[in-house]
This record gives sequence, structure tokens and C-alpha cells, in this order.
Amino acid sequence: MNHTFLCLPFPVFVVGLGRNLRKERTCMRVISGVYKGKSLKAVPGMKTRPTSDKVKEALFHRIGPYFEGGSGLDLYAGTGSLGIEAISRGIDSCVFVDKAPQSVKIIKQNLKTVAVEEHTEVYCNDVLRALSALGKRKKTFDIIFMDPPYHKLVIAGLLEGIAEMSLLNEKGIVICEHHSSSTLSDEIAGFTKQSTERYGDTSVSIYERAE
Repeated sequence: MNHTFLCLPFPVFVVGLGRNLRKERTCMRVISGVYKGKSLKAVPGMKTRPTSDKVKEALFHRIGPYFEGGSGLDLYAGTGSLGIEAISRGIDSCVFVDKAPQSVKIIKQNLKTVAVEEHTEVYCNDVLRALSALGKRKKTFDIIFMDPPYHKLVIAGLLEGIAEMSLLNEKGIVICEHHSSSTLSDEIAGFTKQSTERYGDTSVSIYERAE
């Protein structure tokens, strides 16, 4: 898989991306690519933090902004906006995982909006169980988005699960969204942190496989 990177010479995994503004809960869109401008539905209620357009645009400019194929995995997918954005920008396929039935329903509706159902899989499952199931299927990914709730300090465990199940391709990277008050270790489960960028109360840390 070939990527065009502005700042980083490697593919990406994402853990959580700034989902804070109430206004953006009800108004989301695909930022760029084939499906640019398409509106996406939000999950009703206040428990889901849809990635803000501002943070999403900044993130994809860091890791792309466009891709030449490859596969993605969107964990704690919420609305599916990150995986959909990646597909719009050139990723061939994406697997979406969220344990909330309401979120899974919205993800499927958003995938239908951009007509990419045939390039995706959607699972209503616990994330760690999903990692195990994907590993048993020998699935591997170039881009993985992980956006756990800020109050759940699970990023290290998720990276350990990815490493244990060999889900990250050789040149893949992990992008982790977390609260800016949290500091992630430079080395976790065989991954090395390349950078951390702050966007208000949201930070995005990027990891790659250690050499």
C-alpha cells in the first residue's frame, strides 16, 4: 500500500479524536475526497463524542492527506466518521467496531449515505473481543482508528491487543486520541510513539511498530 504523507512516512492507527462541540454532534460531514461534503448522522444523546471537523481535517493532513489503497479499522467507531473519511480519501476497505447497538445503527446509515457498504464490515462487539476475532481471521490493517472514552484508560491495553493479534501491517501506524491531560508512554507493547499533537482538550498520539 502506498501513502502520500505530509509529515509522517508511515500509515496510521487512530485512538480517539476531539469530540467535544455539541454543535458538531448534529452536523458532521466528509471533509475531503470522493465523498466530500456528504452529511453524516450523529448518534443521539450526549455519550458519544463525534470527531470535530477541525480535528479530523488536521489529523488527515498529518497522515495523508490521501491514500492509494489499503485497509482500515475503526475501533469505538461511534458514527464511523473516521473510517468513512479514510475511504473517501482512498482507503480500499474498513472494518467498524462499536459495542453500542445505537452507534452501529448510525454507522450503517452513514455507510449507506456514501454508498460504500460493499467495502466495509460493521460489528456490534466489545473492542478487545473484536481484536481477538479479527486476529483469528488473520486480518491485518494499514490504518486503525481507536477512540475510547476519555475516562477509560485503555489505550495501552488496546495496543497490546493489536500487537498480540498481529493486526498492524509492517509499515502501519497507530493513532491514539486521548485527553490532553493524559500522557502516553513513548514505548507501549512494541510500538514507538512518533508524535503527539494537541487540539484543545484533545490530543492525538501516533505510534509505529518499533524497529
